[in-house]
Amino acid sequence: MPSQRLPTVVWWFRDGKAGHDNQARGLISALQRLTPLDVHDVPLPPLGRLLVDAVTGRFHAGRALPDPALLIGAGHGTHLALLAARRARGGCTVVLMKPSLPRAWFDLCVIPRHDDVASAPNVLITDGVLNAISASPDKDPRQGLILIGGPSAHHAWSEPELIAQLRMVLARDTGVQWRIAGSRRTPVSTVRLLRTLEGAQVKFVAHEDTDAAWLPAQLARAATVWVTEDSVSMIYEALTAGAATGLLAVPRRRVDRVTRAIDMLIKTERVTLFSAWQERHALRLPEPFNEAARVAAWIERTWLRA
Repeated sequence: MPSQRLPTVVWWFRDGKAGHDNQARGLISALQRLTPLDVHDVPLPPLGRLLVDAVTGRFHAGRALPDPALLIGAGHGTHLALLAARRARGGCTVVLMKPSLPRAWFDLCVIPRHDDVASAPNVLITDGVLNAISASPDKDPRQGLILIGGPSAHHAWSEPELIAQLRMVLARDTGVQWRIAGSRRTPVSTVRLLRTLEGAQVKFVAHEDTDAAWLPAQLARAATVWVTEDSVSMIYEALTAGAATGLLAVPRRRVDRVTRAIDMLIKTERVTLFSAWQERHALRLPEPFNEAARVAAWIERTWLRA
């Protein structure tokens, strides 16, 4: 009988930020679909402890754990811990997003294209940040999802423009059961207006009425997803879920890396602008898109394959 592959030991460094956890969880889940893993959460040591570890060549926080093959972290707060742990216990470091320390210090840097970093042997460029969504075969053409963000450093906000777009979408696709979901950034006044759109085919769901499992479950079913342009992470999640994805126009404050990322999605025809939808009343058919799976395949092929 062929011998079974032993689980790969992974140390997951977490800074407690939901967005960073989502990126690392996406990569770890994608790796688990390729190879057995033994995953350990590693608490981030305080800076003083890290300095002691750096001097002694030890890593106190991982003293009871098996030696890692992979050390994964997202967020600037994880960088020193990743390096200290590798020095003490070995393994390959994987940092998600552009690191604040020199990239050459890490074994692999997974960096979104909009950060405008050149590719290198230890740099993988991704379209957007990684996420924990997977494409589902159970898409229902009668289920639609509308994801609403809010004003941000990159985008302003126009309630009349938003509501006008939504009324047109809802009036056109009357055979779809729509769920409209707000977010932490959705203004209270916008929530009130969104509730006025409710009816037999439309339900509004407030952010505080959802949990971490709600959005993945909705994305697994919805064949059509509209997202306000400001909500970049949710745009990439909709694409990863395999949904036909439309963008609701939101005023831009400036041209920056976030708006450039959106423009790239438009240029590559992965998403459909509302203005383009108005002309043909159809969203572009989705293409396979899973950056976490692509990065996981690189890691498995390069480092883990026997």
